Amino acid sequence: MKRTISILVVDDQEMMRNLLEKILAREGYRILTAGDGREAMKILRKEEVNLVISDMKMPKMDGFELLRRVKEKHPNVGVIIMTAYGDTYTVKDALLLGADEYVTKPFKSYEITMVVERAYWRLLSSNSKAELPAD
Repeated sequence: MKRTISILVVDDQEMMRNLLEKILAREGYRILTAGDGREAMKILRKEEVNLVISDMKMPKMDGFELLRRVKEKHPNVGVIIMTAYGDTYTVKDALLLGADEYVTKPFKSYEITMVVERAYWRLLSSNSKAELPAD
């Protein structure tokens, strides 16, 4: 089932994109990558994506703006925010804007896979409820 789940990793640091791609591909996910928010939005227009994992601090379009645009234009796509060292204000703001999950850098590979699975199942559950007929 994981092969059918597409994740878009968005980070301006190539090393971080490559690390996440390696971890998540090893888990069986289909991975796409983007170096900034603008590139991510182009990919979202062309590809079917289930989850976006985005860094907060990026040039051109930061993680908050990307989060806002994804939730506005692609409401069924989950968003996981990455932030450095557990900045609680950043995390709180991201969750208020609609982020489904967050992960703090640095993280261990098992942490990112747990967050991805939790976000995906939460998203799947909420989308299923939205499709159920009203009584």
